[in-house]
Amino acid sequence: MSTSKTVRLAPADNVVIAVRSLEAGVAVEEVTTRALIPSGHKIATQDIAKGAAVRKYAQLIGYAAEDIAAGDHVHTDNLEFRNTAHDYEFATDMRPVEPVAPDARATFMGYRRKSGRVGTRNYVVVLTSVNCSATAAHYIADAFGPEELAAYPNVDGVVAFAHGTGCGMAGDGEGFAALQRLLWGYARHPNVTGVLMVGLGCESNQLDFLFEAYGLEQGPLLKSMNIQSTGGLKPTVAKGVEMVHAMLPHANAIQREPCPASEIMLGLQCGGSDAWSGITANPALGHAVDLLVAQGGTGVLAETPEVYGAEHLLTRRACDAATGRKLVDHILWWEDYVKRNKGSMNNNPSPGNKRGGLSTILEKSLGAVAKGGTTPLMGVYDYGEPIDRKGFCFMNSPGYDPASVTGEIASGCNLICFTTGRGSAFGSKPAPTIKIATNSALYERQTGDMDVNAGRITDAGLAIEDVGREIFELLLEVASGRPSKSEAQGLGDYEFVPWLIGAVM
Repeated sequence: MSTSKTVRLAPADNVVIAVRSLEAGVAVEEVTTRALIPSGHKIATQDIAKGAAVRKYAQLIGYAAEDIAAGDHVHTDNLEFRNTAHDYEFATDMRPVEPVAPDARATFMGYRRKSGRVGTRNYVVVLTSVNCSATAAHYIADAFGPEELAAYPNVDGVVAFAHGTGCGMAGDGEGFAALQRLLWGYARHPNVTGVLMVGLGCESNQLDFLFEAYGLEQGPLLKSMNIQSTGGLKPTVAKGVEMVHAMLPHANAIQREPCPASEIMLGLQCGGSDAWSGITANPALGHAVDLLVAQGGTGVLAETPEVYGAEHLLTRRACDAATGRKLVDHILWWEDYVKRNKGSMNNNPSPGNKRGGLSTILEKSLGAVAKGGTTPLMGVYDYGEPIDRKGFCFMNSPGYDPASVTGEIASGCNLICFTTGRGSAFGSKPAPTIKIATNSALYERQTGDMDVNAGRITDAGLAIEDVGREIFELLLEVASGRPSKSEAQGLGDYEFVPWLIGAVM
């Protein structure tokens, strides 16, 4: 059990973090606290004049909104956000990856598809083109419970992915293209064996267009139908159930086989973050990503608003200038997007993040990028765009977890890792989510939801690398079929949330 009162992250910092709540009058380094400091919150270790930079992780997290005295609580009332300056370096901090020798590479038991890709799960899915067919899709999937699937032990389930858009939108442009990429990405996902697409018939997002645009051909494991042509809700459900029944024997014939860890594509998420996210869980997950990349696998960071203020650390790791500039272009797009909607990039962090000790988006982002480890940034992708490079990559998305994970799964992620400090009950299908608690109090409070307790880094003195290795080993187990805690509770049926871009008309 650690007896330290504070954590200092870098010698250049002018704040430290309280390990536990500290009353006024407690000696901390060379100063004395001047007020109650909640656990995870910042304490000024020197006088900071109004307008001066406040630093944590040896990086800028904001500016003093007023004179801050040594020992003061540094938080939202005296810390000011400003948009980041755009002075970037590209490919200047490249740390070469030392690949694991081929004869020492890790393996897992996965589902190898005809395309060569490998799944960690084996689902039959019902996809909707539009919200108008959402109920039909759920009714079809609901017809296949444990009793109906008992004869198909190699099938993980029949699940409906319904959403709230698909019409009342432009038939081209960013929003339409993003939705099409998502549906195509789920239809060809390596964790999916059979697909039934259900539409209404008159929506903007026409299924025929999707099939034509992405070269999809109907067959025994890919079918489509619409309610208007089929004769209404009940006939559609009846026909859909019949189609899924026909797919199940084909899906069940596929069995797990040994596959290299290089076939794992891991989506990286954090939600309900607190001050410990960037100190325990995120760096530990980052180390797991480094181990995965050394195996030839892929880690995918997302949530563009939650790297804002730390993107310069990623551009320095870009494999080339073009890759780094692509990330910067997404940052500039987000600044413009937020501005024209009369918002601020500092609208993120959330109230819960702030209660957990995070004061500005800059501070949150510096902790969030730690999930990506230390290896070169090999590619930057649009929302739901297929990821075709190995190594550490980035996918543009909102910071809203369900929408971001939906995009990562569409891009090909067959596992998700999700760190949280405030708490979460998130889960996803068809790619299962592994959740990592940043602190032991959360782990004990939500033991049924948390797979890993990274709070042991501060509580018990475990090394970040040790917890990172534990996460990596758990990835292999979950990829081989061990249920994550969210998966065991059945989460994931309602977390398919496409990012709605553009006007609703």
